[in-house]
Amino acid sequence: MARIATTELRRYLLHGQIPMQGCLRTNWHSLPRHVFNSAAQQRSLHVSSQDKLSPLNGDVSPNGSASRDIPIVPLRKQLKEQARALKGSGKKKKPKVDNQTIPGWELTVGIEIHAQLNTARKLFSPATASSFNDTPNSHVALFDVAMPGSLPIFQKETLIPALRAALALNCDIQKISRFDRKHYFHWDQPSGYQITQYYEPFAKDGKITLYARDGIAPEDGEQIEIGIKQVQMEQDTAKTIAQPGETHWLDFNRVGVPLIEIITLPEIHHPATAAALVRKIQLLLNAVDSCVSGMEAGGLRADVNVSVRRTSDDGSAGPLGTRTEIKNLSSFKAVEDAVIAERDRQIALLEQGGIVEGETRGWSLGSTETRRLRGKEGEVDYRYMPDPDLGPVVVGEDLVEHLRGTMGVLPDAEAEVLMTTYGLSSKDAISLMLLDSGDRIQYFYNVLDALDGRLQSHSQSKLASDTPGSPGSHALLAANWCLHELGKLTGPSNADIEANEATENVPQVTPTSVCNVAAEDLADILFYLHKGRITANVAKDLLWAVSRGEVGATLEPPNNVESAIESSDLWFRGLSADEYAEIADAAVQGEEKVLREFQKFKDGKAKAYPRGKLMFLVGKMMRQGPEGRMDPKSAEKVMRARIDENYLKGLGGDS
Repeated sequence: MARIATTELRRYLLHGQIPMQGCLRTNWHSLPRHVFNSAAQQRSLHVSSQDKLSPLNGDVSPNGSASRDIPIVPLRKQLKEQARALKGSGKKKKPKVDNQTIPGWELTVGIEIHAQLNTARKLFSPATASSFNDTPNSHVALFDVAMPGSLPIFQKETLIPALRAALALNCDIQKISRFDRKHYFHWDQPSGYQITQYYEPFAKDGKITLYARDGIAPEDGEQIEIGIKQVQMEQDTAKTIAQPGETHWLDFNRVGVPLIEIITLPEIHHPATAAALVRKIQLLLNAVDSCVSGMEAGGLRADVNVSVRRTSDDGSAGPLGTRTEIKNLSSFKAVEDAVIAERDRQIALLEQGGIVEGETRGWSLGSTETRRLRGKEGEVDYRYMPDPDLGPVVVGEDLVEHLRGTMGVLPDAEAEVLMTTYGLSSKDAISLMLLDSGDRIQYFYNVLDALDGRLQSHSQSKLASDTPGSPGSHALLAANWCLHELGKLTGPSNADIEANEATENVPQVTPTSVCNVAAEDLADILFYLHKGRITANVAKDLLWAVSRGEVGATLEPPNNVESAIESSDLWFRGLSADEYAEIADAAVQGEEKVLREFQKFKDGKAKAYPRGKLMFLVGKMMRQGPEGRMDPKSAEKVMRARIDENYLKGLGGDS
């Protein structure tokens, strides 16, 4: 049988165009209507290889022209509008920290996580596993669209990231695993079945430990262990994009892309812990380079199974209740919110004497209730059967041991280093590890290395505690700027939100640069800030200038951070102790009432030192002193000393 040209196949699949060569009937318009119905065509695919499946292109009419633009509403604006609508409706959401349990009821949650593997090829065809921005329908093999006679060919290199993921989840790798067919018919699955590993997956019996720093519910204590039933490989479906007028666009680039499905045991009993588990698994997959992207980019999706049951006064409970499944949750917040909403729905239904039906439900961003999608399918509905076209997958112990020995640093160990060695809080450590799919923390390490080098080269002026690689204030300073100050550059402004800024203008983040701020340039700024050569405000101005491309070591002519400071005379010239004292004396004029609060503490009539009052006086000093020459820490030190030694004399206690 002659091979069909790819261009010819695309015309048939995407437009229903049948080649005329060799046909008895060559008049296209004389074909019967049941062979090619134009109305049916308009309700199916309006996609060509040149079309971009982006809302920016608007609707596409049958002749391929854009009929109108569909405005993009940024996620942050959507959330604000939904919160405003919720407030207007009079409904009040209970704070999540107080909404983890319901007296007399026990919640049970199991989670299925689908993660796209970081591979170059699809699972059963040599077609490229495309990225999100590739031209639609440009990476499609014959097997991907179930052309008759095409057979699956297991791409063994896809097994490597899957094994790394299973090892990170502490699973037992099975020496032999097999593929099965899961039958269902939908337009996103051309073959009418999905190839998965239902009966004999490649990994079983794992576990994952969650700590308080991961964001678990307070009721779970300092840590909790969740079991992983199995991890299986399977193929993804086509990407469906709904359009107005009951039209759907299909992108077959995603068909056959390799996934792993991680199935947990039903051992989660609090909504916050469910969200923490998904977050921790994404962190693990990124750490071992298994997952191509996180939930925010669609590379990881979660389905949660929720059930409730009554508990007695002694805490005992009967058998598990009927479970419902909430499909395709695409954010950590959605996981927690959806679990809370479904739990409350089931409890309200049972308390009214109703019955919880096993069904599949959906969740919309910002919603307060889940919605029914369809009845819950069972094993019989899917007609699982071994795939006759694929042989068993045999994994050698030498490969497993090699991968186990090259795993690198896992998130728990890295978080411990960030907290104990560099002094970060648990929240900042986790945030730094999660941001930008791991690129932000690598950027932090690059900044820290460059800053250590700058401090080492100026060893004659560095502090004794600031030796490279040791805990020091410069490491915490670098972490705070990489997380918080750079966060102000990466986050959209209010003006951008109102203008519906397109997603392609999102600042770029790489391990060596964030928002055009190279690691070396940020290290230069932090070096002078750490040494007290510039103020924090000057450092922030320099950061913005670097991000706009006005300052940078790679510019022509050279305009690095040091030359920019020198040319604009931004060096910090501090005041003497006598000058600080003079400004402090002026700041306390007329503030006898404030000073009496310090006298109360000194006389033992007040329990706490009035730090708020102290900072009020320091603020007056900063406003009255010369701009750009006042150091807040020095001002506080002088003001505290002057209060203790001079200003309280003669007050005589309470009047």
